[in-house]
Amino acid sequence: MKHIFRLLTMFTLLAGLFVSCDKVDDLTQNALGKASVLSASTATVAATAADSNNTAITFSWTSPQYAQDTSLYKFIIQIDSTNRGFSKAVSKTVTGSLKGSYIAKELNSILVDNFRFAYNTPYDIDVRVISSYGNNNERYTSNTIKIRVTPYVTPPKVTPPTTSRLFIVGNATPGSWTNPVPVPNQELSRLDSVTYGCILNLNGSSEYLLLPVNTNTWNAKYAVQNNSIPGLGNGGSFGFHLDPDPNFNSNFPSPAASGWYKMVYDFQLGNFTVTPFANALAQDLYITGDATPSSWTNTPGAAQKLTRLNNCEYEITMAFVPGKFYKFLSVSGQWQPQFGGSSATGGDLGANYGSGSDPSNIPTPAIAGNYKIRVNFVSNKYTVTKI
Repeated sequence: MKHIFRLLTMFTLLAGLFVSCDKVDDLTQNALGKASVLSASTATVAATAADSNNTAITFSWTSPQYAQDTSLYKFIIQIDSTNRGFSKAVSKTVTGSLKGSYIAKELNSILVDNFRFAYNTPYDIDVRVISSYGNNNERYTSNTIKIRVTPYVTPPKVTPPTTSRLFIVGNATPGSWTNPVPVPNQELSRLDSVTYGCILNLNGSSEYLLLPVNTNTWNAKYAVQNNSIPGLGNGGSFGFHLDPDPNFNSNFPSPAASGWYKMVYDFQLGNFTVTPFANALAQDLYITGDATPSSWTNTPGAAQKLTRLNNCEYEITMAFVPGKFYKFLSVSGQWQPQFGGSSATGGDLGANYGSGSDPSNIPTPAIAGNYKIRVNFVSNKYTVTKI
């Protein structure tokens, strides 16, 4: 029995010895990477249409020094209007390289189409790069750099009317298919060289066309390719039709529900939007206040009635002296609807249609003289220009 016990003890000691000698190697741990440092080939981009296919700017960045093969690295270049925190950034992905370039027309499209920057006007944009593996692991964000850019003019996708005027006709409109159309109500406002708009009380599930002339002519018009596309009544693409061209020969559809709508047509991009407008458009407009001959009254009289230029623009010329104030009224004898603003030189148009607070009184300019005041309900702006 003693011999058996000694043998068991010996085997136990030997087993422990073998186990203690079989050491397991430490696991390999790859080092983490780090944020890249971003730089640019230039701090200013002011390309022209002739440069469209040339490289406008190249961004370079240092390696994030991941442990794996650099061909697996992914980089996302992000561009946004400056000081917006990249909340509306446009991104471009680069794989396995430490640089990325933009040709002029690519960058220009971002500036004009995405950010809606005006042509020939300098702006600041912010740029950064986000690095990671191809599966998005280990994401690092670089420093942000600022680039000064100036968009250049590109030909609009749809040629605007050469008359610089645009009219709307159709059974969706108050004037139905009458041509010439009733003006000024059914003449659109020219917001800029490539954008027109209006505010109309539309008949639902009906149709309309846009005409470049108001002379009972039908062969040249703006229309859509296929008005059976779901949701097209609220916006989409449009183009120019000239008989007998088979393209863009369908009438625009109106939204399903009748009501007041704001309608904007962008010839640069070739698209349009139709959105509900909460209140009826003012059909008349008067100026009142101590800046005017009749002072503060809700019955200012015919001499203080603005001229209606088109569907949504009104204009009047007034002699102003500094230190006075004025507003606009749309119904003689009533204080609402009422329109105003805070700037003497023009700006956003405030409104009270009867259920809110009155807008600010508009101050007169600092220099006495004759001024042309224009109100536009599509852009929701007023302008004050010395003449």
